[in-house]
Amino acid sequence: MSKTNVLPDLMLRIFNQRKNARKLRLLSPNRILESRYITIGGIEQWISIRGEDRRNPILLFIHGGPASSYSIFSPLIRSWEKHFTIVQWDQRGSGKTYSRNSKDGVGEINFDLLVRDGIEVAKYLLQSLQQNKLILIGSSVGSIIGTQMAKRRPDLFHAYVGTDQNVNIEGHKLSYRMNLDGLRAAGCAKGIRLFEQIGPDPARWSLEDFDHKNRWMVKVVTPAPNMIMDLVLPSMLASPNHNFRDILAYFKGMNYSLGQLYEELITFDARKVGLKYELPYFIFQGDTDLVTPVDTARSFFEDIEAPCKEFALVPNAGHLACFASSEYFLDLLVQRVLPLTR
Repeated sequence: MSKTNVLPDLMLRIFNQRKNARKLRLLSPNRILESRYITIGGIEQWISIRGEDRRNPILLFIHGGPASSYSIFSPLIRSWEKHFTIVQWDQRGSGKTYSRNSKDGVGEINFDLLVRDGIEVAKYLLQSLQQNKLILIGSSVGSIIGTQMAKRRPDLFHAYVGTDQNVNIEGHKLSYRMNLDGLRAAGCAKGIRLFEQIGPDPARWSLEDFDHKNRWMVKVVTPAPNMIMDLVLPSMLASPNHNFRDILAYFKGMNYSLGQLYEELITFDARKVGLKYELPYFIFQGDTDLVTPVDTARSFFEDIEAPCKEFALVPNAGHLACFASSEYFLDLLVQRVLPLTR
């Protein structure tokens, strides 16, 4: 059952930070452990690079949100670092990058700019780590960025892996219906009224409607870990690499970035990006995802043309499937994607 509050996590913050700091130690002789700002798109943007062997294939995360930095989840995927060099990038308007630049330094944000930034990050990593290609993971809103990176520069990537895959406005419509059903099943009168008030057509939602809807969505109970109460907030509070200033910047960056990207987010259509890809294309989707539903992702995937492709469900996982079921997701990566790098 999901948590109902994070007060215990707050009270145990120092203990959990120390525990995670020990977990994150890298002692192997060929390890790579770096975190720094690099100049991307004319501003300083933050990346971390972690792995037990710098010769392992690079795996670049394109985080969701908008502006939800995934570096807070490093302890949850520590086991991945045996097989991959994991790169977390705080995008323009996100996390430590937002903290470094503020909204004035970040400037206006759109998805095309984030795609161009992402390609620049990928090129930097390949040159810095002296590899020819890397694995690209696009998660949630990051799948909007990642799938376009893969489309524009397939030569940079061994494969694209979408998870919590965004497709189009039909996904928002289906998510609305599924969450309204969940609120009704729970007898959540306030949430039901809010959903009925904003209506089922995402094209009519204001930014405020979207924000209020999302706040009620996290109250819908599923067997899978709740993305906010079980994953984001506990991970944020337990991260040894994030102080309260970083946490404040995290939320400020999310608020700013959503305001910048909202119209594009609602109207995005992955089919218009194209259905033919010149690299292996995977979607690993949480089987109880109520934000980016399985049916929409599967329908899109079936129309994809690629040298090879595969769709897999991650059991007992909702949104943020790679962190909700990190070991199962790792097994998919090792069995299905890693061989493509050899």
